[in-house]
Amino acid sequence: QVQLVESGGDLVTPGGSLRLSCATSGFNFDYYAIVWFRQAPGKEREGVSCISSSDGTTAFAEPVKGRFTISRDNAKNTVYLQMNNLKPEDTAVYYCAASDDPTGSLCTLDGDAMDFWGKGTLVTVSS
Repeated sequence: QVQLVESGGDLVTPGGSLRLSCATSGFNFDYYAIVWFRQAPGKEREGVSCISSSDGTTAFAEPVKGRFTISRDNAKNTVYLQMNNLKPEDTAVYYCAASDDPTGSLCTLDGDAMDFWGKGTLVTVSS
């Protein structure tokens, strides 16, 4: 059974930091790119960051560049999203998703390309 389980969401004040985790099971993690998406209330889902399966390629949406980093631990089948200098506009439900990456270098923020999805974790940035 494929599972992607997000954790780490919380209420944080502006300027604070959070680290989200995406723990996976049920598929061959080593061959999948992992992507973080978010959806704020009343807004469309948007891609936030991605990391390829093996060559370390990463990408970030413009609003989070310089503030967010992404990493993966293949031994733990887990991907992390480190979020620094959080802003109220970062408030959203954050989802992780997996995309088959046969080349080892795929990194796309296109939600239509995802094979598996998690259920999300809520991040609230507010004073």
